[in-house]
Amino acid sequence: MGKTRLVLEFAKGLPKRFTRVDLVELAPLQDSALLTQTLAAALGVGERAGRTGTDVLVRAIGGASRVLILDNCEHLAEPCARLAAALLGRCPGLRILATSREALRVPGETVFRVGELSLPPADAGDDVTALLQSDAVRLFVDRAASNSPGFTLHRGNGHLVAEICRRLDGLTLAVELAARHVGAFSPSDILAGLDDQFSQLDLLSGGSRTGPPRHSGLAAAVDWSHRLLDPAEQAVFRRLSVLVGGFDVAAAQSVCAGDGIGRRQVFRILCALEAKSLVVRLPGETAPTRFRQLSVIRVCALDRLRASGELHATRRRALAWLTELADRGGGDVFADQAGSPLAAERDNLASVLARSTGRGDAVRARLTLELARVHYQQEQPSAARALLTGLLRDPGDLALSGQVAALAARVACQQADPDEALRLGEQAVQSERLRRDAAGLANALDARAAARLCRGEFTEAVADLRECLEVVASPGTPQDTAWCTHHLAWALLQAGGELEADELMSRCLPVLREQAPWPRTAAALHTAGAVRLALGQLRSAEALFTEVLRIVPGASFHALYPVEGLALVAAENGDMQRALRLYEASVQARRRLDTEPEAPWRHRMEQAAARARKRLSAAAREAAVTGARGLRGERLVAYALGAGSGDHRTGCDVRADDGLFRLTAREFAVAELVAEGLTNRQIAERLSLSIHTVATHLDRIRDKLGLRSRTQIALWAAARTSDGHPARR
Repeated sequence: MGKTRLVLEFAKGLPKRFTRVDLVELAPLQDSALLTQTLAAALGVGERAGRTGTDVLVRAIGGASRVLILDNCEHLAEPCARLAAALLGRCPGLRILATSREALRVPGETVFRVGELSLPPADAGDDVTALLQSDAVRLFVDRAASNSPGFTLHRGNGHLVAEICRRLDGLTLAVELAARHVGAFSPSDILAGLDDQFSQLDLLSGGSRTGPPRHSGLAAAVDWSHRLLDPAEQAVFRRLSVLVGGFDVAAAQSVCAGDGIGRRQVFRILCALEAKSLVVRLPGETAPTRFRQLSVIRVCALDRLRASGELHATRRRALAWLTELADRGGGDVFADQAGSPLAAERDNLASVLARSTGRGDAVRARLTLELARVHYQQEQPSAARALLTGLLRDPGDLALSGQVAALAARVACQQADPDEALRLGEQAVQSERLRRDAAGLANALDARAAARLCRGEFTEAVADLRECLEVVASPGTPQDTAWCTHHLAWALLQAGGELEADELMSRCLPVLREQAPWPRTAAALHTAGAVRLALGQLRSAEALFTEVLRIVPGASFHALYPVEGLALVAAENGDMQRALRLYEASVQARRRLDTEPEAPWRHRMEQAAARARKRLSAAAREAAVTGARGLRGERLVAYALGAGSGDHRTGCDVRADDGLFRLTAREFAVAELVAEGLTNRQIAERLSLSIHTVATHLDRIRDKLGLRSRTQIALWAAARTSDGHPARR
């Protein structure tokens, strides 16, 4: 019916009083118990101590005016209804748009029924003008012309197109599927293919909540489209149905190749299926490109997979593919803290595990650990802990027992359960000592040290990490050694060993800068900055915190640590108003993200803020707090970078007065609004311009100032304001 497309188009026109619109796709979700975790993951919300489930979502949404789109609720109608009622009852500014094949029946619900596309009247005949009054006919002609350039509606084919649309009851997907065969087949061939087959097969029935009888026509259209495929295309089409979370080309090749289908064939067939709308490309510019089968199409394909007798063999290939992905990360000693190669395949992994047999199978246990690891890295500790609890009872493999306990210890830390974290850390260390596995022992010691840091046992944590550093030197890579060294430096900083921590960071930081992914590099740079701050080396600390801000996404909680570090630098330099403004902006950002820093770091920040409030006048305090309210995202980063303390400017590669008299007044206005974090649409509304004109102004600003990105424009404008240049309108 096109419900998803309709709701997305509707969302584009929502009034600007809604500060945020979030889309949550529920089609891959099979376990209703994971509904709240799925929403939290889609919203980028991590669970915190004392708050789980609905409380996490309520805390994240708060009283903001925002819209939540729940797409494809039908298979989770009852849990979606309960969750919607709970959220709407506690979040007064929230509005929910839900797409489903039945109403949720929540109090206050308004139902918009999406009907069929309008059909041509029976007496229209070959009258092209009358036929084109029909939405279904116009859609068919548009899609047919896209696939067969030059196709038009005329007196010779008008009645055939009209009858095709009638046979399809004006259902959007069915009309599009039929129209895409124009070029390969004539309209008369398409109509003949629909004859006597429209009501034979209903893959959406048989007790499924998603299968009302009125959809039998759509099932028949899909069935007929499937019959137009050659045998190899049909095989790939049905085998793809096990990949409920989408797939890239490599995944399709791994799962679909075999039994007469070569890997090289799969790529060609995938392109053919995409052209026929039997798979769709996911939006965005992610690499590698990902595809998925629409949920209705996937149900049809899965039914054929069962009928072919290939279901178990295909799932075995999927299991082997996921195991191969897991093996790619097997060389990392500290895999819990590295990006999992299975992160993008979380839904596929969960689906395959839910349907695989052999409860004590070693492969199943290994992949269950990987799924728990993904949940941990995505800050979903409840889901991770549920999986790990089962593995702790029966890990299935002695080699996994230490890894399971170590990850469970980190999850307990994430849930602010330090006693349980230490117990699990002890278990992990004991298990790995018995195994005499150096890499496993290093990981277990690191996990136990994390538990001890959570408990404030800094001396004991330092001891664990010293042993970890000795152990990891043998099996680990230079990056593993550097990562453990960084952890030791952080623990030493908490224990009062700043000088040794500084020496350690000078050894490990170059390795992490060169070899580590940005989250690890950012963490190490923050530690190095905190150490230099403790040693009173303010310029060096400021440079390190600034370097972090240049490599992390502005909307990430990773950006808050360097912002807070720069606040501490400002306080030490006596710039109390800047320090308080950065502190207040960070507090607001952490509240929005529902994240807390480590206790020692938070304590130091609070002490600095208290000193700033004491030394500032009431008016200056109010100005700092008021100014912080407008600092978020790119604007907060621009302010932190572009308004350094004293004469030293670390935040902008372009001097604030460069180009000052080369921009027009309107270009200046656009640059200043970019620094405020406004989008092109918001700037256009503020200045009464078109979005195209705003984009043109931005291009001219980049050319005149030699800047490459929107962030650099924001930095330039923020630095210009901080240097005291008057606003020029």
